[in-house]
Amino acid sequence: MNIDRIHHVAIISSNYERSKHFYVDLLGMTIVNETYRAERDSYKLDLRIGQTDQQIELFSFPNPPVRVNKPEARGLRHLAFVVGDMDESVKELESKGITIEPVRIDPLTGDRYTFFADPDGLPLELVEHAE
Repeated sequence: MNIDRIHHVAIISSNYERSKHFYVDLLGMTIVNETYRAERDSYKLDLRIGQTDQQIELFSFPNPPVRVNKPEARGLRHLAFVVGDMDESVKELESKGITIEPVRIDPLTGDRYTFFADPDGLPLELVEHAE
């Protein structure tokens, strides 16, 4: 088996409209498809990341359980997005009211990175590759 790339990442939101606004209007992802599944009382929103074929599947379910909030717990730690210009990306997010951690430099790669959170507290990372 040869795994080529990530196809999608699935996220379950506590408030569908708030998360849809965050990922589409604030982060600029493109809606590929939006489906309401009446039998589950659930939305599924497929979002394109940038100009790639990679996607986020944003789900809503009635009363989803709260995720354990320990940054070093087992499971998905965070979701990272590559940006071309860290300073511009940080300014844009801050202008939209999103709190960003200070930009740091990875001592192993030299990449610049920072973290912020989605409306449910899911840690999101921006990475600018070192030249």
